[in-house]
Amino acid sequence: MRRFMIAGVLVTLVLAGIVSFYASSSPDGLEYVAEKHGFLERAQDHPLADSPVADYGVRGVENERVSGGLAGVAGVAVTLVLAGGLFWVVRRRGQ
Repeated sequence: MRRFMIAGVLVTLVLAGIVSFYASSSPDGLEYVAEKHGFLERAQDHPLADSPVADYGVRGVENERVSGGLAGVAGVAVTLVLAGGLFWVVRRRGQ
């Protein structure tokens, strides 16, 4: 089971770091609807728009491919840590 989990994490990191660069460059669903209905220009930036990993990239990394890959890996890492911590807490409570 441990090998399976490690393999799953490695595959996830590879997908986030490499394959995510080839994802669609089209706007996401909310932007598409806002543009289609004519209110995209009224959109405001999120308060965290200046964060280090805003807009699917890492600020300060000039190479777009590397920047996007690093942001993907960071997102996967944060998600795994949070989910793993939550799982650990729930599991400990059950004992």
